[in-house]
Amino acid sequence: MPDVVGPIVIIIVAVIGLWLLFSIVNIVREYERLTVFTFGRLQGARGPGIVLLIPIVQQAVKVDLRERFLEVPQQTCITKDNAPINIDFLVYSKVFDPAESVVAVTDFTGASQALAATTLRAVIGDIPLDDVLAKREEINHILRAKLDEVTERWGVKITSVEIREIVPPRDIQEAMNRQMSAERNRRAVITESEGTRQATINVAEGDKQSSILRAEGDRQSQILRAEGYANALQTIFGAAHGIDEKTMALQYLEALKALAAGDSTKWIVPMELSELTRPISAVMRQAQGLEAAETPEGS
Repeated sequence: MPDVVGPIVIIIVAVIGLWLLFSIVNIVREYERLTVFTFGRLQGARGPGIVLLIPIVQQAVKVDLRERFLEVPQQTCITKDNAPINIDFLVYSKVFDPAESVVAVTDFTGASQALAATTLRAVIGDIPLDDVLAKREEINHILRAKLDEVTERWGVKITSVEIREIVPPRDIQEAMNRQMSAERNRRAVITESEGTRQATINVAEGDKQSSILRAEGDRQSQILRAEGYANALQTIFGAAHGIDEKTMALQYLEALKALAAGDSTKWIVPMELSELTRPISAVMRQAQGLEAAETPEGS
């Protein structure tokens, strides 16, 4: 019998020793804290590292400081204009006071979910349906601020609120789809008209530029022709300065000979011709006079 009692006692002592060791020595991670109570009275938070506790006299509650999220299931809310709408969202929170998170609230998860649902209904009740659908980010900020006002006394900070889905009633969804279709058609018509208008402007601008270029080309051509005429006239005028009346008369006589060789029976002779032939007639009369004067002398 004594042989049996000895090992049992050793085992019991070893178990008690291990229990005391694990009760005294507590290893707290960096993201954890121990909220310590001595005979039921709050002593504060301890950690991280090794925390020594007195067995039976001191008890500890471990608190996780990492950010957590709470999924709030879909809630049916009534907007300011009496439209029912279903919303579900996520709440992100983080413990900043481990002692208060243990002492101030029994079940933080359940309390947060109930608080989030009631706060959501209160916020949505003050906003029209169109703003609920269009101002999601603003609603997130309002929800975060209102939730944080309550959870702050629990030692918890609400870091973010994100609305995940908003489901309006079926008739409103159909009206929104029709509105979106009409808006897309309107944009397509506007885009098409803008393209047509731009194309018309481009064509008109091209015609304008083409007309300007053609007018510029015609102007340059006329200038060149005028310069050619001026140069020709200037050449003729320069040549005319070296021609006397006798030369002009001979030219007229040559022209008359060419006319006489033709088949025409009617001639139009300019009056200037008589003036130009007078010097020739005078020369011819003078020559005849000289011949008459020389004939008697020769006889």
